[in-house]
Amino acid sequence: MKLGKRDISFLLYGAFASFGTYFCMYAFRKPFTVATFEGLSFAGVDYKIVLIIAQVLGYMLSKFIGIKIISELQPNKRIYYLMGLIFLAEASLVLFALTPAPYNLIFMFLNGIPLGMVWGIVFSYLEGRKFTEFLGVALCSSFIVSSGAVKSVGLLVLEYVGVSQFWMPSVTGAIFIVPFVFFAWLLNKLPPPSQEDKELRTERVPMTGKDRKRVFLNYLFPLVVLVLFYTFLTALRDFRDNFSREIWDALGFQGDAAVYTVSEVPIAVLVLLIVGLFGLIKNNYKAFVSYHYLLLFGTIFIGLSTWLFQMAFMSPLVWMVSVGFGLYICYVPFNCIFFDRMIATFNIRGNAGYLIYIADAFGYLGSMGVLLYKNFGQSQLSWLNFFMVSTYLIAVVGAIICLVSLFYFKRKYRKTRLKESDIQLV
Repeated sequence: MKLGKRDISFLLYGAFASFGTYFCMYAFRKPFTVATFEGLSFAGVDYKIVLIIAQVLGYMLSKFIGIKIISELQPNKRIYYLMGLIFLAEASLVLFALTPAPYNLIFMFLNGIPLGMVWGIVFSYLEGRKFTEFLGVALCSSFIVSSGAVKSVGLLVLEYVGVSQFWMPSVTGAIFIVPFVFFAWLLNKLPPPSQEDKELRTERVPMTGKDRKRVFLNYLFPLVVLVLFYTFLTALRDFRDNFSREIWDALGFQGDAAVYTVSEVPIAVLVLLIVGLFGLIKNNYKAFVSYHYLLLFGTIFIGLSTWLFQMAFMSPLVWMVSVGFGLYICYVPFNCIFFDRMIATFNIRGNAGYLIYIADAFGYLGSMGVLLYKNFGQSQLSWLNFFMVSTYLIAVVGAIICLVSLFYFKRKYRKTRLKESDIQLV
């Protein structure tokens, strides 16, 4: 794929705007997880877990709502949604600080609802383009880096600004309001997909209820198994993210604010380079099949990394980076580009946002389930040991599902080609 000056300028601009927008969004979602809320509980449950569950519930509800809203979203309304959603999220954090515990947990739930739709809006600017891989990877790398970075900022706010752990989330969010508005404005200036984009990747259009039903029924089986895998993947990724402080502390990194960012940067760079190379594959079917092999590699790598760590062949830092790499090498394609190529391969009338939000809705349902299971079913198991056991589970389940999905889509593609050949002969 030859890149002209205009292509390079478009890529750099799109990557910068989308990365910045989503990076700033995380400042309204994740900083509170760096607080411990030690000594607080609600109904016998650790208060930090209660707050995480509350936010995940809101985030999950947002994903179910987003199946309709994101799939029907009109391009001219995207910027207004972005601005409104982020200000609602910040207002919820302010009310969280003003309201005494445990009554403030309702505002953590309300904080999750607007934030859950930001991803779909941002990705709607990027999908259906010949450069979607490159732009999508830049966007995805933002949440790999941002989660650790905003936690570092949150910890610094706690230590140096002198605010309480209840005010820290809204103060951290306030720092990022102006940058968010700036990057969202830049993103809205991105030109729409060209005619060449539409020919290469299929035109993306808002979907009606009938469109959603048709696509869902036509791809029911692969969607069920893929969503199952994505549910396990999201649950493990969120557990690693939400309880990174507890895991790092157990590994001997107490009080090290830099480790949250330092450990994620290599992951973002590696995932960016590897997945970005798939953008060089022009044939949509070949790229779609190749993503299955990448997912299979990622799941195996997760389990292998944990085994090497347990055998003392890996240091704690290298192990956390390795597991994170395996998780994100699966999570990044699944979160956007995998479904983008699926639509282009089978000429599906609609948009990737619809499929992404089906997966995300159940993914966060699984994330909440893991939190509840850890707290009530495996409370005696340490955060670290629970995380290690989960890596083996995702390795086995993920590998099986990747192979099943690969077999299904290869067979469906052959049937589709045969039908097209028969039509041409007639």
